[in-house]
Amino acid sequence: MIADRQMIVRIFMQGFLLLLLQACTVGPNYEPPKTDLAPFHNLPDASDRQAGAEPTPLDRWWIGFNDPILVTFVQRALDQNLTLAAALARVDQARAEATGAGAQLLPTVDLGASSTALHQSLQGLFGNVAKNVPSFRRNINENVIGPLASWEIDLFGGRRRAIAASQNLAEASELDRAGIRLTVAADTADTYLQIRGYQVRLELAENQISTNERLVRLVRNRRDAGVATEREIAEADAVLRQARAIVPPLRFALEQQLNRLSVLMGVQPGTYSQDLKAVREIPPIPIIPGEQHSTDMLRRRPDVIAAERRLAASNEQIGVVISDYYPKISISGMLGFDSLSTRNIFTGGAFVALGSGAVRWRLFDFGKIDAQVAQARGANAEALIVYRQAVLRAVEDVENALSGLSQTQAHVFELQGETQSLIKSRDLADQAYRAGSIPLTDVLVAERQLLLVQDQLNARRADTARAAVTVFRSLGGGW
Repeated sequence: MIADRQMIVRIFMQGFLLLLLQACTVGPNYEPPKTDLAPFHNLPDASDRQAGAEPTPLDRWWIGFNDPILVTFVQRALDQNLTLAAALARVDQARAEATGAGAQLLPTVDLGASSTALHQSLQGLFGNVAKNVPSFRRNINENVIGPLASWEIDLFGGRRRAIAASQNLAEASELDRAGIRLTVAADTADTYLQIRGYQVRLELAENQISTNERLVRLVRNRRDAGVATEREIAEADAVLRQARAIVPPLRFALEQQLNRLSVLMGVQPGTYSQDLKAVREIPPIPIIPGEQHSTDMLRRRPDVIAAERRLAASNEQIGVVISDYYPKISISGMLGFDSLSTRNIFTGGAFVALGSGAVRWRLFDFGKIDAQVAQARGANAEALIVYRQAVLRAVEDVENALSGLSQTQAHVFELQGETQSLIKSRDLADQAYRAGSIPLTDVLVAERQLLLVQDQLNARRADTARAAVTVFRSLGGGW
């Protein structure tokens, strides 16, 4: 009874010692880097212009444009984009690798079976001695079957560090996919807004062509009445051709964006062109959240978070290499059957059990591990620099996007005032020309200036909407 208790205590102590050794993990423990950032200094200029309205949710910012077609196209792109599908495949690979790394902590069990036929030499070392023994058998058939288990005990945490590194890299891969999702949504919205911008500009150009055609007819009628000259007809015709010259480049740019939108949605160019045939106004921009802080951006930007996960993985790799300084202990065992006859292979007499343990400790390797540790620490230092650079570039993106939005809005405001003034000037010039008080040249100059400013205004309106997309993208919204 006492012997049984001693055995139980010994088994318990051995198990406790094994667990204690398992808990020993060498290498530095990871501590996330601390980043102190000041508030965005361009945010007030971009958000104050829209004060008093509800901010747009960052997760699905495209609904803030209140354009159902835009919402439909963005969703199609997120469902069908091929680049995003490829990123998902990479995520699956990274997850599988992390799962495989986790399995390294567990024993490996193989089922093996072998059958060996041997005709021994009588002149060999064994046969020359044993051939005179009465029980000597020259022909031997041996059959072995049974499971074989092996397990390398992770005493110093090298494999656990490798598992953590693989998991961190898998998370980084998922964040890379989130970044691509964000990019796909933003590129789709940007392309759609460009399409609407080109359509409005084309409509303006075609209306201006109609106006100039009427002007040419008016001048011809005045020439026939003897109150206009051929020179005035040529000038009016030149303005008409100038308006017509605007159309081909706009149509080509529109076609390019229509094709790009189709590719973003993973379909052949032209598939959804009919959905965009009707001309619609450029949608008003959503409300920019005015309470966003730089730390919120760090928690939302997939590229920044992915850089931090890769930094964590590089820290774990240091522990993986350091573990090579310490012993490696492995155990293996077999339970099976071994018999010279297939008839007796599954009998009690053929049962065989085998257990073994091994220790491997690298004592001298001419500094190979030292070099690997130094390399791992260098990779970790590089990953930290890459993370800090990612943070600074993210802040740069946000500040540039906010400034671009506020300045584009200011430009649109000024162009709107200029357009109103030019419309009034054009109308007065047209009335004065019809009354015969000014030459046609003054009317043509007013028409030309108005056309250019109206086209520029429509282009800047599209740019303002696109600048809002850039703001949401830089803040990390859309995933």
